[in-house]
Amino acid sequence: MCADKIHRFLMAFVLTVTMLFFAMGMVQALVIIMIVVWAFTDFCPSLWLFKKIFEPCHGDTKKD
Repeated sequence: MCADKIHRFLMAFVLTVTMLFFAMGMVQALVIIMIVVWAFTDFCPSLWLFKKIFEPCHGDTKKD
């Protein structure tokens, strides 16, 4: 599995767990802040880390 897909599954998992366990607002806030940073700067720290650990997707030619 490539880094982008793992990142998407991880975001969905974290947001689902946060939604189920209502009191974890700090985790949800961190994910929201990271997504906003990603939207404005086109840099996502977790995706950068996943691309270092796992192989990038086949269509991904952009090198971070």
